[in-house]
Parts: sequence; C-alpha cells; structure tokens
Amino acid sequence: MKYFWKLVYNIFLFPVIYLLAVILALFNWKIRTGLIGRLRTYSELKKEFPQRNRDRLVYWFHAASHGEFEQVKPILAGLKEIEPDCYCIVSFFSPSGYNNVEDEHIDCKIYLPLDFPWNCRRVLRRTRPHKLIFAEYDVWPNLVWSAEKLKIPTTLFAARLQKKSAKGWPLLRSFYSQVYGTINSIYTVGERDHIAVKRILPRKSKSIIRVLGNPRYDRVKDLADQFTIDRTKSVLQRPKGIIAGSIWPEDEMVILEPLTDLVKNGKEAFLYWVPHEPKGKFIDKTVRQFQQLNLEPVLMSECGLTPPNGEQVLIVDHVGILAELYWKGRIAYVGGGFSTGVHNVMEPAIARLPVIFGPKFHNSDAAEALIEAGGGFPTSNSVQFSQTLNELVTNDEKFLQASLAATSVIHDNIGSATRVVRGIIRD
Repeated sequence: MKYFWKLVYNIFLFPVIYLLAVILALFNWKIRTGLIGRLRTYSELKKEFPQRNRDRLVYWFHAASHGEFEQVKPILAGLKEIEPDCYCIVSFFSPSGYNNVEDEHIDCKIYLPLDFPWNCRRVLRRTRPHKLIFAEYDVWPNLVWSAEKLKIPTTLFAARLQKKSAKGWPLLRSFYSQVYGTINSIYTVGERDHIAVKRILPRKSKSIIRVLGNPRYDRVKDLADQFTIDRTKSVLQRPKGIIAGSIWPEDEMVILEPLTDLVKNGKEAFLYWVPHEPKGKFIDKTVRQFQQLNLEPVLMSECGLTPPNGEQVLIVDHVGILAELYWKGRIAYVGGGFSTGVHNVMEPAIARLPVIFGPKFHNSDAAEALIEAGGGFPTSNSVQFSQTLNELVTNDEKFLQASLAATSVIHDNIGSATRVVRGIIRD
C-alpha cells in the first residue's frame, strides 16, 4: 500500500501542488517568496555543510510558521542545555516564520525543501541529521519516507488531530496511515489525540506513541516571567482595558460595534485594538471605521502603550507586542475564530484574562481547555459577544472566577517541553 501511495503522490499529487504554487506565485508575494526560498535551500545547506556531514550531531526541526515555532523554541533551549554542542537546523514552510524568527539556539535557518523524492534525499544525505523532528501537523511525505530509507529517525511532537480533520476521511486516512506510520515517535497533546492518531496508523505500525502535552504552555510561561512586577498585582487593580488581539475582518463584523458601544457608555472601559495585519492600508481602514462610529483612535506608534488622557481606543500598529499588552488589561478577545481558526489564547490566559473567541476554536487544545475550565468563552454572533462582555465587565465575581480558571489552565499544563526533550533523546 505504501508503494501505491508513493506513486500517486510523486506522479500526480505533488507535481500538481508544485504547478499550482508556480502559477499562484505570479500573483501572491508570500507564495512567491516561499517558493524562491525553497529553490535555494540546497545551496544554503551546501554552504553550511561543504562536505556530507559525518561528525556533527545534527537535529533538524520543522515548523510550518512563526506560531508553530513557539512550540519548537522551548525544545531547542532544553536540547541545547543537555547537548550544548549539537547543531540545530530549523526549517519553515511560511515566510512569516522564516523572516520573523530569530533565536540564539538556531544554527541554520532554511525554508522547507521542495518535497520531491530526489530533493529530499540529497538534503538529508548532505546534513545527515541525528533526528528529523516535526512540530504539530506540517508533515511532508517524501521527507519522512526519505528519512526512513536513509535510516534517519523521525519524531512528531505536539501532534493533534481535530474531530473533523480530513485525515480521518477513508481515502485520505489510507494515505496518511502510510505517512504517519513511517514516523518513529509521535508525541500527542492529549489522550483524545492519542486515540485519533492510533486510528489512522497501520495495524502493524511500530511507531512509539506517547501523550506528552503541548510545549507551547512552557513557552507562554517563559514569556510571562518577563512581567513579574505586573503579575504580583491583583487583576482588579488594572485599568478596565479590553484587548482585541489578532483581529481579522471576519472578527470586526461581530465585535466592533459591541466594543465601541461599551467604551462610549462610560464604564471606564478602554480598548486596545490589534489587527492581524498591522500594516499601513489596514491601519488606515481601521482608523476610518472607528471614526465612523464617533471615536477618535490613537496609534501606538504615536503614543506608545500608554494613550493620552481621555482617549478610549488605541490601535496597535506594531507586531510582537501582544504578549506584553495582555498584562495591561482585564479581558481579551482573540481573533481568527470566525475565519481560519482561533489564534494564541495562551498568552492572555497566563496574564489572568478571561478569553473570548469565535466558534472555530477546535484547532486549539488550549481554547478547548479554557472552555472546560470556565476561563474561555466561545461566541457565535454580536449579541452573544455583547452579553458575555458586559457580564465580565460588570460582575466582579464572575470575572475573578474566569480569570483564575484561565491562568490555572496554563499552570496545570507546564512541563511538556521537558518531557518532549527527554523523548527526543531517548526514543
């Protein structure tokens, strides 16, 4: 069966994917940048490895994008602590990861090589990693199959399979069983994912499967430690700041008017608005939207994170500030839940904020855990959002219960990074 799927993937599926990428690259700068980067990957590796690697202890990590690297980061740090002389390659699929990630523990940063079998074999022969490690979901078949052929062990950590994942469909399950069944070690986020992964593996699979949790909890905790002074204060002593983070147009349609109504009604509430794309034309559009609702927003680039007295809306036109910003408010709305899937809900949770988000939250195990604990609130429309928001603003008892529940979810799940590092070294 594996031979059949290799033929289908290499003769039909991946050539079609590559052809579509070439066509779309003419119109989309992200696809174009990523494709050019992938075409340069082998030459970049030849600079780092003039000869085939025989002596260096190399670990190759792959993350789809910047968000997935947040799971890799504590693993890199832990691995370097135990094996300080190891050499760590990190590959990215997305330009947002490649362009924005800087980390002292990365020895070589590359784009994921194109998934042609001959290309995968040559990059693996050149680097000869001790282990090839994938984060969460971005597993590429020929890279896995080539590693198996070259006897290079593979690991997938923070593995998740959503309830409605296409990987569970009969035909696709047959394909993915031949991919996942080739991976030597699979570390899942939770017991439900453990069961879901076992369902798609071949019956005679020799893959090691363990439930080791999500290392992103450890990363969020590390970031939170930078704000120790703010953490000692009661959350009720903070200003009534509401942080709307990673906002997409689909989120705007639901939350914009309820939020502006709240800040205009004199409840001492203040709004931090953080667009998913904090670039010029998007910022200008957002400013005009607030002005049409009779509010005059200020930009972070003009006044920093402390707005002038009397201003009720601050638009963040800068990236990389959300983790700090959450410590300046009381309630968070995290975007993405009305479009591609909710973004990072861990950062507001560790900052003791009740977290509201849209209905597409099953991509996040943390969002599911927050709902179960009482610290997360899914919303499907403007009316429901307004009701939840007003209740948290006016009811201190409910607010404090949700605040405690949110931060408890993070603290109860810390320690995964250590377990994953141990697994990578031992399995």
